Amino acid sequence: MDKPAGNGTSKGVVLLVATIASFLFPFMLSAVNIALPSIGKELSLDAVTLGWIATAYLLSSATFLVPFGRIADIYGRKKIFTCGIVIITLSSLFSGMANSATMLISFRVFQGSGGAMLAGTAVALLTTVFPANERGKVLGINVAATYIGLSLGPVLGGVLTQHFGWRSIFFLSAFLGLAVIGVVLWKLKGEWTGAKGERFDFVGSLIYILGLVALVYGFTLLPAMSGVGLIVGGAIGLSAFTRWEMRTKSPVLNISLFKNSKAFTFSNLAALINYSATFAITFLMSLYLQYLKGFNPESAGLILVAMPAMQAIFSPLAGRLSDRIEPRLIASAGMVLTTVGLIVFIFLNKETPLGLIIGNLILIGFGFALFSSPNTNAVMSSAPKTAYGVASATLATMRQVGMVLSMGIAMLMFALYIGRVQITPEYYPLFQQSMKTSFIIFAVLCFGGIFASLARGKVR
Repeated sequence: MDKPAGNGTSKGVVLLVATIASFLFPFMLSAVNIALPSIGKELSLDAVTLGWIATAYLLSSATFLVPFGRIADIYGRKKIFTCGIVIITLSSLFSGMANSATMLISFRVFQGSGGAMLAGTAVALLTTVFPANERGKVLGINVAATYIGLSLGPVLGGVLTQHFGWRSIFFLSAFLGLAVIGVVLWKLKGEWTGAKGERFDFVGSLIYILGLVALVYGFTLLPAMSGVGLIVGGAIGLSAFTRWEMRTKSPVLNISLFKNSKAFTFSNLAALINYSATFAITFLMSLYLQYLKGFNPESAGLILVAMPAMQAIFSPLAGRLSDRIEPRLIASAGMVLTTVGLIVFIFLNKETPLGLIIGNLILIGFGFALFSSPNTNAVMSSAPKTAYGVASATLATMRQVGMVLSMGIAMLMFALYIGRVQITPEYYPLFQQSMKTSFIIFAVLCFGGIFASLARGKVR
């Protein structure tokens, strides 16, 4: 067993804690998506502000992932993991008490920073403790926990919103957070570091955070000129960050990971494209099912569970397969299926049969399961042991930035087609048009992602 010296924690406990955390993070994400129409109604929010309830959480987690991954490598992965759980628990509690869009979005930003601490350490902990021949299996279990969270989110979120109001989702998340804190303090002994004693690159982290926030926030402001200016500023900032990291002795993001490994580079690029093309599906379908199809939150949640349920069922199998078959083949096949599903959704309208919607959600879910675990295995297997925290955080950043870009595309379409108004029946045709254009963009993106996935070459 690959266990750090002097550490009395069993591999099973590490797997349990990482799995619970990996469930909690996406559960909050998908449960809140189902509640968005109810939140919008109570707080009188327009379509674009509604999108920010989800995007604030994602943008915050995306910007802090790499810095927290590096801090975890230097000062201890358990410490940062524990801090993340505490922040998520407190911010969930306060989100449930929010009485305005500003308050709710602010607490979602804090939730995102806590989520960054979890996402940047959970996979690193597993990769540290488990040997290479078991890694695909445990990463498959971890990915399955993520998708079980995504699966239960719409169902539980729909039931809670329908019967107890949207605030109950946040209170349940706070309770789950407390349970994880209990397990961590009681069972998780010792500490794990991969770069103890090295210096933390504060300047590089600051340039990175400002650059990424400017880039993504600018994207959501398009087509306004202020959005274009922020995107250009963000791109310059990230370019300056790359140059800084190549010169500094103790970089927050080891650029040589990308320079020295084609598999690492293209696996991360494939993740970025895949999440950019797929994340907003649940957001758009939640609004479509409740506005155009007239379902209540509970029924909409039950329909949407089809996609993440397939991901939860098949992710462990895909992970085990990637221990024996080249990950790029399985992951690329998954992207092909996802592209087909996105093309089908371009033709959605008010009369689309429910059976076709559910069948297509199952197809996309299966495609995503084939992609995710093998791709994670490819990333972690192509990184050196000392950089597991940064490699894990880099992959999670690609995932989060992809999610933010996906939401950004959907919000941009809302801004172009609907404008800053509440989605009422007279705006349903414009909502349908914005949804159609979003799915066209997603299908094109995912098709391009197939080639990025194939280009990574052999991992072993």
